[in-house]
Amino acid sequence: MNQAQFALLNATLNGLSGILLVVAYLAVKRQKYTLHGWLMSTAIVSSAVFLVCYLLSKYLFGEQSTKQLGMNPLRILYLIILVPHVLLAVGMLPLIFITVWRAYKRDWVRHRRIARPTFWIWLYVSVTGVVIYWMLYHVFPTMAATAATR
Repeated sequence: MNQAQFALLNATLNGLSGILLVVAYLAVKRQKYTLHGWLMSTAIVSSAVFLVCYLLSKYLFGEQSTKQLGMNPLRILYLIILVPHVLLAVGMLPLIFITVWRAYKRDWVRHRRIARPTFWIWLYVSVTGVVIYWMLYHVFPTMAATAATR
């Protein structure tokens, strides 16, 4: 598997996690708690597989660089999306563990209290992960190719 294939797999897993989160949110709003639990479990597995694949791809291929593009407005937008994405991705891990632990313990009041912000952070990270993939592997290569032909 090459770097671009790993990136596509990672974006797919991120997108799948985001979809599962939204459907799980709708399930809990409709008081379908068993379905909610299954969907959230699947979202956790999807995100865990993503994390393993992401770390493996970084070990094998290193970071994708955007420095060659200079400081154009699109790269600045990319960095504005990337920085909170990375910070929240790291910060959401303990929130997910606490949320799952409270569900496991059937501590629903405290579970709901932390699940709400965890959901929005996790959804943001999932969606921006797909946006970052799109920018790195579709927008920026096109920009670089266009600049090279000038």
